[in-house]
Amino acid sequence: MRRLLGVVTRGSLTEGLEMKLADDCSIEDIKAGKFVVVDGAKLNFFSLITDVRLDATNPAVLQNPPDVTDDLVREVLNGTATYATVTLKPMLALPRENERDEGPNRREPQPVKTVPPHFSPVYEATAHDVSRIFGSEDMEPRGRYFCIGTPLDMETPVCIDLHRFVERSNGIFGKTGTGKTFLTRLLLSGLVRWAALSKGRVVTLVFDMHNEYGWKALRETGGARGEVPGLRQLFGNRVAVFTLDPESSKRRQVPVDDVVVISMDQITVDDIAPLQDELRLHQTAVEAAHLVYTKFRSRWLEQLLEFGDNGLIKELAEQIGANRESLAALYRKLRRVADLPFIVPSNRKPPRDIVNTIMRYLQRGIHVVLEFGSHSSLLAYLLVANILARRIHETYVRMTEDFLATMDPRKEPRQLVLVIEEAHKFLNPQAARQTIFGTIAREMRKYYVSLLIVDQRPSGIDDEILSQIGTKIVAQLNDERDIQAVLTGVANPMGLRSILASLDSKQQVLVLGHAVPMPVVLKVREYDDCCAMLSREIPEAWDVYQEAEFEQLAQSGDGFDGNGADGDLYGELTDERWLDTFGEG
Repeated sequence: MRRLLGVVTRGSLTEGLEMKLADDCSIEDIKAGKFVVVDGAKLNFFSLITDVRLDATNPAVLQNPPDVTDDLVREVLNGTATYATVTLKPMLALPRENERDEGPNRREPQPVKTVPPHFSPVYEATAHDVSRIFGSEDMEPRGRYFCIGTPLDMETPVCIDLHRFVERSNGIFGKTGTGKTFLTRLLLSGLVRWAALSKGRVVTLVFDMHNEYGWKALRETGGARGEVPGLRQLFGNRVAVFTLDPESSKRRQVPVDDVVVISMDQITVDDIAPLQDELRLHQTAVEAAHLVYTKFRSRWLEQLLEFGDNGLIKELAEQIGANRESLAALYRKLRRVADLPFIVPSNRKPPRDIVNTIMRYLQRGIHVVLEFGSHSSLLAYLLVANILARRIHETYVRMTEDFLATMDPRKEPRQLVLVIEEAHKFLNPQAARQTIFGTIAREMRKYYVSLLIVDQRPSGIDDEILSQIGTKIVAQLNDERDIQAVLTGVANPMGLRSILASLDSKQQVLVLGHAVPMPVVLKVREYDDCCAMLSREIPEAWDVYQEAEFEQLAQSGDGFDGNGADGDLYGELTDERWLDTFGEG
């Protein structure tokens, strides 16, 4: 039995609808962001409550209010002389049906292009209404729809469409302490689950600045301190952990798959330019870096440091035609980069290229978390993320062009989601033109790479980049500039602004954009519930997935020539499967 909340009294397509609250409904039960359904003559209008207002039929009543002790008079006035008006914003419409047909031929929700007639009844949304709009985790293909929370005042799961989610770059925004990291880990769990259960061709690379995604993290909700499992604990070999700081991993007892070391000849001027603010580099110093690179190519950084260490900056400036003061400043600033523990001279770089190693994991469907250990300075994070993302993007461009040239399905790259924190440092108006992350955000899914950006200052992100964000998940924000930034390009920003202002500081978010049919306010799902579900599903699914992928490669083994990446991959998978089955010896 649906609960009647009131009837529509007036409204328009652009400004929304007004509902007179039913006499038996308490206004204190009506909250901004609540999901309701308006039954029109031909259509059901799925709507959000955006505002609540007290009204009176006669202003004289308000000028002479009853005494606070006179309950009888107040009850007599309530619903007659005084009443409540609720503002609704219709988001989607579906044809009304006598029977609830949820078969394969059911109509998909459509954007609202009209309004219901006067006095149309407004009902509280039911579990059926929510699943009708947002889908459910039981729908096929398994894993595509992933529950991230429940509507306010309801316990019905609301799902996000992960297939649509990875089609574009996405953002998670909220001030410090609103649970952005836990929400990000929840979404990543959903992506790995989808890949495991239904062979979803998606992988993730997480630049984990504070070591919170790979092995374990501290619990931040519920009042009790404790630990929660990271992605590697939940998914086993489906997730690989790389580290910049093996000593930190050893202290924390985190099993790692490889150590990231970057040689100086892998660093380009394009990797240094976005660090101008962090290094306090003047533009003339960046121009001098280009002159050094023109002369020495990949050894430009080592040559600059060698000249500087030997007091020969003046001689180098004369050789390349650069300003001596700018070149000296460049040397001093880049000495900080060279002194980072994971930066080594080119003659000491490991035999295996770390980017090639990460790419091999990703193309085998293994998700990668890169922990920074104790090297969690913003300089280290910006530098490493820029270097690795630039080279991975270059590789993906080549792979995509190769696939488009042959249209061989075996060569189609897996969709890659890069997860970055402190996104405004990469994507502010100046840096967005220089970093590879700005390029990725603008390209959308053209080369199978998208971003999941996590940030507490969306106003610091370039407007063009924000306009490319497909799905926004927004926790509490207090700064008016940040609220305005996340609502850029969104329909009905004023109504959503009032909803954002009413969010609690913990576990409440507004979800809007490409991956959900309509904006919705949610209480975020408990991470422990997600872990319990995954522990029941994934072990068996992982075995099935490994067996199917191995058999597929074995059946197409005649097509491998034993050389190149395909031959190496087939050999590695064969060896691993043999060890899994029969053990060593």
